[in-house]
Amino acid sequence: MSELRKKIEETVAYLRTKTSAAPEIGIILGTGLGALVEDIDIEISIPYREIPHFPISTVEFHAGKLIFGKLANKPIVAMQGRFHYYEGYSMQQITFPVRVMKFLGIETLIVSNACGGINGNMAPGDIMIITDHINLLGDNPLVGENDDTLGPRFPDMSEPYSRELIKLTEQIAKQENLVIQKGVYAALTGPNLETAAEYRFLRTIGADVVGMSTIPEDIVAIHSGMRVLGLSVITDACVPEDLKPANIPEIIRVAKRAEPKLTTLIRKVVERI
Repeated sequence: MSELRKKIEETVAYLRTKTSAAPEIGIILGTGLGALVEDIDIEISIPYREIPHFPISTVEFHAGKLIFGKLANKPIVAMQGRFHYYEGYSMQQITFPVRVMKFLGIETLIVSNACGGINGNMAPGDIMIITDHINLLGDNPLVGENDDTLGPRFPDMSEPYSRELIKLTEQIAKQENLVIQKGVYAALTGPNLETAAEYRFLRTIGADVVGMSTIPEDIVAIHSGMRVLGLSVITDACVPEDLKPANIPEIIRVAKRAEPKLTTLIRKVVERI
């Protein structure tokens, strides 16, 4: 048994002492997007610091709790706050909760994030369905020894985000009269935001938005055999020709204003899965 597999099983064993829940869907809530928790019929909420082998979120906007309960009457487990490469954790550490989710029985993962909009046709407050991604983090959570019991050495990435779930989300948005975008998410390490030249480069290579997360989680989910739905809230305009200084409090406010739309989408998607 690999060391990673051993840690996963130890973590799952601990969680089983706290709950017998059998969640079907995993949800990762990003920066400023934790309000979905209010819609969850919570069975138990466990701080990350109490969970064996879990990192601890150092980002002030992340609550740092693993929540078991029901959303739209479906058993789910939700991460209220995630981990980032820029916090100093390894790729294996920041994706460890996704591994644990798989062993809890999760087959569908919904990931959300706050991001900067590079595409001039997208505005702050818009929600974008991620159709594909560009990994510019300079690392990959699958580097190193591969445990074949966790997934294949060379996982296929032709469908990193489920086409079926994208179609379902579009249908729900139309029914709910919600305007949504679709596009490509690029990830850089951060924690600094990008320069105008970097935004120009990202736009040139096909990115619509940019952030500092999500892609490692998606890679591990695909490696584990899950299907993934990715949703981004565009919190600021990163158009290189008209770049203004970043205002982090304003970015969080925009994310909060977009939360009701995102919450509706996720709740309805979970209901229909």
